[in-house]
Amino acid sequence: MAVVTVDTHAPGPPRRAYDLATDMESYPRFMKDLISVEILERDGRSQLTAWAGRLQGRVLRWKERDEFDDAHCVIRYRQTEGDLRRFEGEWSFVAEGDGTRITLSVNYEVGIPMLAGLLDPVAGVVIRRNCRDMLEAMRQRLAQEQAGEPT
Repeated sequence: MAVVTVDTHAPGPPRRAYDLATDMESYPRFMKDLISVEILERDGRSQLTAWAGRLQGRVLRWKERDEFDDAHCVIRYRQTEGDLRRFEGEWSFVAEGDGTRITLSVNYEVGIPMLAGLLDPVAGVVIRRNCRDMLEAMRQRLAQEQAGEPT
């Protein structure tokens, strides 16, 4: 299994960034590579979501279980079905200076053992870029809110 971790500093308190991240259905409105996110079921502190996104010109689809730790501003997710053998990780939101350190980690496995040595590094580059794009989109959205601009 391979791991990708990216982070960024965003304006505003951790709780606001966390609240934005828990509103996953809004992601396609400000994250260019996401086609759709649909909440299939909610169960208090968790939900099952269906995702469709673009990855290197292809459409990937998966379902994931999202678990919310409101007290610590952490979201853990785990693919329940989809195009990768394993796809799981976490978002964390921690106060830092005058804003929030947002960290996104992804543990993944492509799932083709004979090609893992070739495909996992390529997937890692693409997943890292997509994670950075997601964090940048979130950072920009939070900055717009701080500046009082429409989002």
